[in-house]
Amino acid sequence: MRIGIGNDVHPFEEGRRLVIAGIEIPYERGLGGHSDADVLSHAICDALIGALGEGDIGEHFPDTDDEYENISSLVLLKKVKELIDNNGFFIENIDATIIAEEPNFSDYKDRMEQNLSEVLEIEPHQINIKAKTNEKMGFIGRKEGVAAIAVALINTF
Repeated sequence: MRIGIGNDVHPFEEGRRLVIAGIEIPYERGLGGHSDADVLSHAICDALIGALGEGDIGEHFPDTDDEYENISSLVLLKKVKELIDNNGFFIENIDATIIAEEPNFSDYKDRMEQNLSEVLEIEPHQINIKAKTNEKMGFIGRKEGVAAIAVALINTF
C-alpha cells in the first residue's frame, strides 16, 4: 500500500466558471488558473501522483504547456488514473476536503463523489468529500479563493 497527500489553491477570478469535480457551481466568480482551475480534482491528482512517487501535478501537466490551457481537470484525473493502472496499482480510497468561506458546497458533495468515481473507475463510497470554512481567517476567510487537500491510498494488484 502507498499513501499520497495533495493540496491545491486557486484565487477567485471574475468572468470564470466555478468548476469543482467537474460540476459547475453557481457563484458570482470562478477560479483562476491555466486549466479549469478545479481545485479539488487537482488536489486528488497530486495525492495519487504522490502515492505513486511520481512527482507532482505540475511536473505531469505544466501550466506552461498550451495543451492544458482551459482543459477539464477530469481529463487530467483520467490521465493520472492511467498512470496508476500502468504502474500496477489500484485506488483503495480518497479522502478530500474543500476549504472555502463561500459558496457552500454541501449540496454538491454526492454529485462530486459520483463524477470522480466514474473518472477513476471506483465506487462512490471509495471517495469521501468534506467541505469546511476557514473560520473567516486568511485569504480563504476573506473570500479570495478556494483550497483543497486530499489523501489517497493505492495498492498493488
